[in-house]
Amino acid sequence: MIVTRGLAVWGSVALASLVLVGCGTRLNRAPVESRGTSATQAAQLGVVTTPEVKPLPGAENAGKLGYYTVKPGDTLIRIGLEAGQSWKDVARWNNLENANLIDIGQVLRVVPPTTAVAVVPPASESAVVATTRPVVATVAATAPPSAVKSAAPVVAAHAPAASSGEDDVSFIWPSSGTLLAGFDEARNKGYDIGGKAGDSVLAAADGRVVYAGAGLRGYGNLIILKHNNTFLTAYAHNQALLVKEDQAVRRGQKIAEMGSTDADRVKLHFEIRRQGKPVDPVRYLPSR
Repeated sequence: MIVTRGLAVWGSVALASLVLVGCGTRLNRAPVESRGTSATQAAQLGVVTTPEVKPLPGAENAGKLGYYTVKPGDTLIRIGLEAGQSWKDVARWNNLENANLIDIGQVLRVVPPTTAVAVVPPASESAVVATTRPVVATVAATAPPSAVKSAAPVVAAHAPAASSGEDDVSFIWPSSGTLLAGFDEARNKGYDIGGKAGDSVLAAADGRVVYAGAGLRGYGNLIILKHNNTFLTAYAHNQALLVKEDQAVRRGQKIAEMGSTDADRVKLHFEIRRQGKPVDPVRYLPSR
């Protein structure tokens, strides 16, 4: 009995030791847990998570005069045409490294940078100081609030010309062909003039080539001339372009050959744009 009891006591002690060892092993094991919170767990906990959205370039200028918000399908060429500007100027004013990369909702400056005028507070009775600072779509010309009294307003893209002389452009017909379709503000932004493939297309006035290519859908091989700060002319559907961008041209100079690119027949589509807005050529072309 004594031996048996001793063995029983020894067995109890040994069993207790094993249990303690086992418990100690379990307590020392590093717990496996998730350091993050899944979307499902966040929803169960009532936590609202929203991705960080960075504002697009120029967003602070949205809706301001002289700025344009990019819409689906826009290209810099079309934006320049609608604003009456060279697409290269628009790219430069907005510091665009790649003119082919613009985003829907991005806000672009479409008028030249303006002059900001700073005035010293009246208490100092100092002279007015005028400073010229470039303004791009993402950076506005600013001065300390205590020093700025007024600033020159940004001019609207379709604002009237600053000088009455801007309207003094003498246009000629770009082709001697038959008029196929007249101006209709909703359906036809210019004149459609018929002819044969290869017929001469002439510059309607002195100017500079601001676009020559086929990058504007619906116009085919296109040339855009800028005549001054008010007027552009466009010549579409050509089979051959005979001038290059930035080239100066004279009124009556052959700049292209008539064709049917992106059109249902051979024709010249001709537009006159005043501050980017299409206008009826009958107002500017001589009668014939």
